[in-house]
Amino acid sequence: MNVEHAIKVARLTDVGLYRDHNEDAVASDLSIGLLVLADGMGGYKAGEVASEIAVLTLTAEITEAMLHEASTKSKLSFLSESQMLIDAIEHANAAIYQISQEQPQCEGMGTTLVVGIFTDNKLVVGHIGDSRLYCLRQETLIQITEDHSLLQEQLNSGLITAEQAKTASHKNLVTRALGVDPEVEPEVQEFAVQVGDIFLLCSDGLTDLVEDELIQKILLYANGNIEFAANKLVQLANEFGGTDNISVVLALIEKPFPKESGWVQNLFGRVKNK
Repeated sequence: MNVEHAIKVARLTDVGLYRDHNEDAVASDLSIGLLVLADGMGGYKAGEVASEIAVLTLTAEITEAMLHEASTKSKLSFLSESQMLIDAIEHANAAIYQISQEQPQCEGMGTTLVVGIFTDNKLVVGHIGDSRLYCLRQETLIQITEDHSLLQEQLNSGLITAEQAKTASHKNLVTRALGVDPEVEPEVQEFAVQVGDIFLLCSDGLTDLVEDELIQKILLYANGNIEFAANKLVQLANEFGGTDNISVVLALIEKPFPKESGWVQNLFGRVKNK
């Protein structure tokens, strides 16, 4: 869904202070309501291959799915955005896995993923791994996704406390990643959107070093200036150590965006006329 009239986006990715290359990838395309962030992992530079494949494949697949529905001009053929997301993630997983099997230098590569589609005053979000989605609503920061990580499993089972988790040595061990296995199970959910909401997609290069309370304070201090907020969050992560690549995508909801009948036909016509 085209939400260019209703949503403002800022995105920023930084190599940090200790890595020699950036394995994160970010993208946004408001003409289809899409935000994507991936944090790659694997052998030398293989992580950035995985994250880039994820971002490019998801963008292409979701665009194609929306255009296909527009071209059929039949409501009976419509896929839900959730199904579009699941299908696109499956294609991205297959593409990454195939290359990891065929190219020795890419063996074992994979990536975390958090991806969202804005449509009909809601955000459909899918995630794999420990990259996160937050929402700042009425001065309160809400974590929407739950990490697929060993640390999160230990927290959920009561084996460690939240305070112990802050200093745990295994906080970066994910239990689910895109492209590592032939099949992957994303967690997909829908989140209602309100005007004034700020959504934050981020890699663990931010959340490992900047606590949620401080992220909330920065977003509130920015007072809607999401470009300033993105830069400040990355700056703080570097000031607190910069031990990993740092990526953020911020989306500010400025107007409602209800789905109108025929919106995909409008998208199809707009693209065809370019």
